[in-house]
Amino acid sequence: MHDYRDAVSRDTLLEKLKQRVLVKDWRIVTAESCTGGGLAKALTELEGASAWFESGFVTYSNQAKQTLLAVQAQTLECYGAVSQQTVEEMAKGALARTQADLSVAVSGIAGPGGGTVEKPVGTVWFAWSKAKGGTDVYSCRFFGERHQVREQAIDVALQGLLRCLDGAL
Repeated sequence: MHDYRDAVSRDTLLEKLKQRVLVKDWRIVTAESCTGGGLAKALTELEGASAWFESGFVTYSNQAKQTLLAVQAQTLECYGAVSQQTVEEMAKGALARTQADLSVAVSGIAGPGGGTVEKPVGTVWFAWSKAKGGTDVYSCRFFGERHQVREQAIDVALQGLLRCLDGAL
């Protein structure tokens, strides 16, 4: 497991990501829950994103995760939507439904409610998966208001994409 948190600005991170993905001639797909499409929005803020951004899935409900990304009902029942198992299935499902080379999945509890002792508010799981490679999974606990948790999750997801493009996965 890697520590994806870094102090790099989002603009710098996005520009580096764009350059790396263009060099590799890859396409990226997102599978989001708690970030509600914010990750796809951040990626598509860059001019020319259509050359490397394939698509984004916003699967907020468990039913959407099952229908759109083939997350197994048993996975959701046994581990919950905010789990290593679920984000792995989300990341792999996004790749299976697109022509993308790299996926990122995010599922968490942004708050202010919804947390438990086992999964407190701010718990977020991430998975990055390559079409021709492995999957890396990471979990963090963020602090702050709902918006802050979501923004921090977007930054970690972007940092993980960059690490994957740099060969860390």
